[in-house]
Amino acid sequence: MSTPDPLSPKALPGPGLRQWLREAFTGRPTPLLCMQVEVSSVCACRCTYCPHTTKKDVWQSRLMSAETFAALWPLMRQCGRVHLQGWGEPFLHPRFMDFVSVARRAGCAVSTTTCGQHMDESLAAAIVDSGMDVVAFSLAGTDEASNASRQGIPFSRVCEAIRCLQEVRRKKQGVHLEVHLAYLLLPSQLEAVKRLPELMEELDVHCAVVSTMDYIASPELAVETYSPEEADKVAAAAAVLAPVAARVRQSGRELWYALPDPEAVGRVRNGCRENVDRTIYVDTQGNLSPCVYVNLPTSEDDPKRRIFARAEYGRPAGELAELWRTRGFRDFRAALAGPWPDLPCAGCSKRFEKIW
Repeated sequence: MSTPDPLSPKALPGPGLRQWLREAFTGRPTPLLCMQVEVSSVCACRCTYCPHTTKKDVWQSRLMSAETFAALWPLMRQCGRVHLQGWGEPFLHPRFMDFVSVARRAGCAVSTTTCGQHMDESLAAAIVDSGMDVVAFSLAGTDEASNASRQGIPFSRVCEAIRCLQEVRRKKQGVHLEVHLAYLLLPSQLEAVKRLPELMEELDVHCAVVSTMDYIASPELAVETYSPEEADKVAAAAAVLAPVAARVRQSGRELWYALPDPEAVGRVRNGCRENVDRTIYVDTQGNLSPCVYVNLPTSEDDPKRRIFARAEYGRPAGELAELWRTRGFRDFRAALAGPWPDLPCAGCSKRFEKIW
């Protein structure tokens, strides 16, 4: 006798008729803005700035089980968006599209970020048909040389992957799907970002989100970050990014970038750009954390690791739905809202960033 699929509609029933009618007329309550789910910590790339590379000896490459994802159903039912990506390549998971289907059935918008290595026409068709609304491709440059830090995935392959998805999207008239760039701005490659408007035009990309390196994977990489204390460095980046963003927006596309605010130095800074009050991160094992930076899949004893709950298959739905409100989460969020945040947040630049 075969084991029932934990992701089937029978195993994960939707709301009853009364609840369905209420949601149809008044909308579905979404106290959680977004749940980021690490379906895979496996990745073939070896980006120089990624802990997957610098911590390869203690890295744990894992795939999320169907049971663990099913345990997230009560959380998804109160969530606006599920972003299927963590410290690995999401499309390496053989049940990725099943996960998308479950999250969509829960009423969530679904998105992901990919290196692009595994894109082909079959995967592109499945993406368009799945109802996902955003697929973002990771870049750290606008040509092979400036993108060289993303070892294991040539710049040309990323562009090929984007073109493949765009071609299939147009053939299938997938107007619901947007193709984005998740662009990492490294100070050593600042000039490369000037070519971003042309690249977006060439690849017909809807939006680019330009971020800086928040997690320092090894001490020598500190020079590739931006901190609020480095006013001149931040100003130089802003002087390049502002006109780039203006050019992109004039073309009818979108570009958003975040930089630390030097004026925040010396002031009490409350909160975080990650919106930890209404977002959670779930690793492949079902462990819940405030964000991706405090839950690396390593075997080492990490003093900055923060896990406050675990979604376990078979637990009562009522208990699972409340996991993001446990005492650990409440205390963490309260500290972040005050002058003495928890250790992982004390020096994190996301507390000082502004978005343009």
